[in-house]
Amino acid sequence: MAMLADKDRIFTNLYGLHDSGLKAAMKRGQWDGTKLLIDQGHDWIINEVKQSGLRGRGGAGFPTGLKWSFMPKADSRPSYLVINADESEPGSCKDREILRHDPQLLIEGALLASFAMRAHTCYVYLRGEYIREREALQRAVDEAYAAKLIGKNNVHGWDFDLYLHHGAGAYICGEETALLESLEGKKGQPRLKPPFPANVGLYGAPTTINNVESIAVVPDILRRGAKWFEALGKPNNSGTKLFQISGHVNKPCVVEEEMGIPLRQLIEEHAGGVRGGWNNLLAVIPGGSSVPLVPAELCQDLTMDFDALLKVKSGLGTAALIVMDKSTDIVRAIARISYFYKHESCGQCTPCREGTGWMWRVLERMAEGRAEKREIDLLFDVTKQVEGHTICALGDAAAWPVQGLIRHFRDEIEKRIDTYHGGHKEAAE
Repeated sequence: MAMLADKDRIFTNLYGLHDSGLKAAMKRGQWDGTKLLIDQGHDWIINEVKQSGLRGRGGAGFPTGLKWSFMPKADSRPSYLVINADESEPGSCKDREILRHDPQLLIEGALLASFAMRAHTCYVYLRGEYIREREALQRAVDEAYAAKLIGKNNVHGWDFDLYLHHGAGAYICGEETALLESLEGKKGQPRLKPPFPANVGLYGAPTTINNVESIAVVPDILRRGAKWFEALGKPNNSGTKLFQISGHVNKPCVVEEEMGIPLRQLIEEHAGGVRGGWNNLLAVIPGGSSVPLVPAELCQDLTMDFDALLKVKSGLGTAALIVMDKSTDIVRAIARISYFYKHESCGQCTPCREGTGWMWRVLERMAEGRAEKREIDLLFDVTKQVEGHTICALGDAAAWPVQGLIRHFRDEIEKRIDTYHGGHKEAAE
């Protein structure tokens, strides 16, 4: 697969090589003809986004245009757009590049998306640790207000206010309904659905929550046409995507590429290859820490899209690749991820509150070999008791990495148990 052509790039200042200010952004084509796009009407924008095939870039991959169409067209309550910039998934670092270097794309996208859903107000919820990112975005918002691009009586003829809200560093607030609770000043705990946010969301009013990248690509889709975006990538996985590659690679990076790029090509052409060569690869976590790992033998011909990763019992998630070479203690690595989910569980649902800690403690013992082989099946069984039995997807996110470990590296756990028991048997004799 050929590399993405420069003419098809949406994020033209991803690495901050150019000025992120409004004038420089306009020279790069942002805010070009935005009024003409708004003049096409609410439904035209939603249909273009639908036809483009854009799927949510925050992990779930739900069709963006379809999500927008759920918003009521005639309602006495105000409508809200909320942008989820609570990028807390371990391995994920794409949204911060947009906030720091291409913030005007996000602001223009927020205006167009809000207009499409008949909303006059947008909130951007930033993760607690993103201090500099918030400052950069606030500067950009101030510039847009000063230039009358947004605000009351702006040049586009659609009153629109954009506010930034800073979280306090809780992973759970990346879940859309917990984010709304936090935004309202309450404890960040997920809400039961239904009612869904499109009907009862922020302050009890219709609300759509979208990822930063999902919103930032909208202006280019509308300017260049849905057909252009749809032609990139693969069927049902169209467009470009920001991939983040970290771990045991020679050049960790964030790169914009077409959906469906082969995993090996992504690692070798953009990240300088696996440390010690491709044959030194042990496994890859392809979409941030919450998706199951993929062992090296399945990575050879794997493509980076929703459908291909689902076939190998993993997921694209946020497309945050964590590459692990053969020096990795894989059981200890998954135990560390398990600890993260134990720490970040909000404690509202019993299976997650009790199950995350239980899984972590068993994995810690397994990392040492201080366990019985029958506990491996018991651990897998417990992941199934947690998965799908909680209000939000944190239970699933905690269960999947453990399932991936047992599915592909069961022999490694068994070997540890044998070594541990063998050593203790000798010591006892």
